[in-house]
Amino acid sequence: MKKRYILLTSIMMSVSGFSQVISKDGIEFGQTPLNTITTAVPFLIIAPDSRAGALGDAGAATSADANSFHWNTAKLAFSEEKAEFSASYSPWLKSLVNDIHLSYLSGYTKIGKNQVIGGSLRYFSLGNITFTDELGNVTLPFNPNEFEVLGGYALKLSDRSSIGANVKFIYSNLTGGVNSGNTTTKAGVAGAVDLSYQFYNNELNIGDYDGTWSFGASIMNIGNKVAYTSESDRDFLPTNLKLGTALKLDFDDYNAMTATVDFNKLLVPTTPKRDGDGTVVSGKDNDVGAISGILQSFYDAPGNSAADSDSTFALKPGSKLTEELNEINIGGGLEYMYSDILALRAGYFYEHRSKGDRKYLTFGAGVYYSVFGIDISYLAALKKTNPLANTIRFSLKFKFGTKTLSGNGSKAAEDSGI
Repeated sequence: MKKRYILLTSIMMSVSGFSQVISKDGIEFGQTPLNTITTAVPFLIIAPDSRAGALGDAGAATSADANSFHWNTAKLAFSEEKAEFSASYSPWLKSLVNDIHLSYLSGYTKIGKNQVIGGSLRYFSLGNITFTDELGNVTLPFNPNEFEVLGGYALKLSDRSSIGANVKFIYSNLTGGVNSGNTTTKAGVAGAVDLSYQFYNNELNIGDYDGTWSFGASIMNIGNKVAYTSESDRDFLPTNLKLGTALKLDFDDYNAMTATVDFNKLLVPTTPKRDGDGTVVSGKDNDVGAISGILQSFYDAPGNSAADSDSTFALKPGSKLTEELNEINIGGGLEYMYSDILALRAGYFYEHRSKGDRKYLTFGAGVYYSVFGIDISYLAALKKTNPLANTIRFSLKFKFGTKTLSGNGSKAAEDSGI
């Protein structure tokens, strides 16, 4: 069991050092400390689909599809399809193990012109483990797993803006109820909501080209804290703030290019710096409720502190703000579309060294014909030790109903009957 926890958290643990600095008071501050933010059920923020996975894990403001429930449900109000269904699959941490995988099913349908309803199912399998007793005898073979069931709704407020909301049930069974000493374990259970907004303008003229600009914002996984025993501390859900923008240029009836970028910040308290007695000397106590934790996450970074020979702590000037900014991850990419038939994608994801050091390039492609489409993406880690290296995602899409012809590929869509 411990091995599985290590595999999941290892995503965030590859960190390089910084040069040392001397404060004006003569206290030497060490290397910028590793201070990753950990949560329960981190599978909730894994990019489930190949399209966004190929764009540097960016999807808050790109055009709508069935996977928008993970990125920004409000986008679906501007969908060009009457209905769509998608199925995605990804082997996970394949450079370390071969039996962890993420599966994702999602779909939606329009209700009139301004409303969309739908939902998704996310399933994360952590492979197979075997529990043994003190003598090494097998007591229970077990497949730890987690899943999320989501229902979503989007409403168009005007020709250029929309809102969305999701409700979800989260279940995490990592121990199978096996006792640890005198402690009884249990599955973690949570309920959560997502809130989202989308602004959409498809009437831009940039030089000789028609353009579409969009902005998306979402707050994901607002819900109760999770515990796996009746005696343990409860852990935060991975509440996440996502802000994204995208710009699409239609070069002609057949060729278009989209550039997009997302900014992400976990709305979870940062672990404070404590002295030998456990007293907080920098930052804020992170033993707070879920809503208080969301608010506190904007100003609670402890920064870089050090103690002198008298155990007096000093804070490196400006390091608190620097750490808060370091908690923002950035992902983005480019998507080239030809005739609504072929898509080529590339992206980049960046996370600061003190917050996990995930940095990787992403690539992908999509092929579409009539109502069917397939996407694939590949993650190329920039460090050989990155456990996400060589991650591959596959997605299938099925479209139903009549497509609204606008912008990119309209001529091709007419020619192909899409």
